[in-house]
Amino acid sequence: MRWVLLLLAIAGVYVSARALQIHNSTDTPPCSINEHWDCGVVNHSEFAVMRLSGHEIPVADFGILGYALLGILAVARRRLWFVVAAIIGLAFALHLTWIEKTIQTWCLFCV
Repeated sequence: MRWVLLLLAIAGVYVSARALQIHNSTDTPPCSINEHWDCGVVNHSEFAVMRLSGHEIPVADFGILGYALLGILAVARRRLWFVVAAIIGLAFALHLTWIEKTIQTWCLFCV
């Protein structure tokens, strides 16, 4: 089971890295489908960064770190810490999904 969780964590790191790439790019995003499905709009919105200590950190960075942590915890068999981290990650993801609902634009990578 831990290897399945590791593979899912690796997939999460990949998807978060793609979102970060879109955030840092000025090209047309590969997932710009229509006015309601556009990764570029979501990843360039004011909600795509968190302001901490005067610095703007892309939300995708938190995804990369979070999924990497989940992978490490899964391989290390730290079940309690894995569950705690997964619940925190789920809460954060639900918050971001609520923001996408609010701006009425969805990102395929984020969803």
